[in-house]
Amino acid sequence: MWSLIVPLKPLALAKSRLASAAGPVLPGLALAFAKDTVTAALNCRAVGSVTVVTDDPLAGAQLAALGARVVADTPAAGLNAALAHGALWVRRDRPDTPVAALNADLPALRPAELARVLDAASAGAGRAFLADAADLGTTLLCAAPGTALAPAFGGPSRARHRASGAREITLTGVDSARRDVDTADDLRAALALGVGRYTAALMPLPSIAGHSQALSDK
Repeated sequence: MWSLIVPLKPLALAKSRLASAAGPVLPGLALAFAKDTVTAALNCRAVGSVTVVTDDPLAGAQLAALGARVVADTPAAGLNAALAHGALWVRRDRPDTPVAALNADLPALRPAELARVLDAASAGAGRAFLADAADLGTTLLCAAPGTALAPAFGGPSRARHRASGAREITLTGVDSARRDVDTADDLRAALALGVGRYTAALMPLPSIAGHSQALSDK
């Protein structure tokens, strides 16, 4: 069973590229993305626990209420430092657990697709990762028992993770696990896949119309 680590910025600083589409609901939208991501992860058969690394008190309380463990971002040194801190925290008591870093902005994530990706990661040793829908970034980085996570997220992280020796997971049919949301176009694509109920509750936004239907199993 995998221990997932989900990093989340303070809501006031999250998803700035969506500001023009989301307007004043932007902090709530970032939280909705995280809640749908965590809900899907907790319902995944391959996941034993989800740990959220955040300093946002509102997000921490609501994600804890869903069943996630919440850890303060004590390094306060950016995304990769937060993920490394989360991995160390998880392995403090369970040093042999496999860990995986999962983006917090996957509102269309399906538990079954996440399970397929984690199964593929389990099939090999060391580290493995899943590229985002643009084939530039990374949405999931996995580390087998006894292997350091060594995250290199941000910008063109696909190339960095490959260069670091991580194995790329190249499954088809796992679009929901690759569809992170940074822009209005990304959100439209996620809505077309079918988002979870927390994101769906905030739709439609002024510039995102006609895609507010959530899948019944989200």
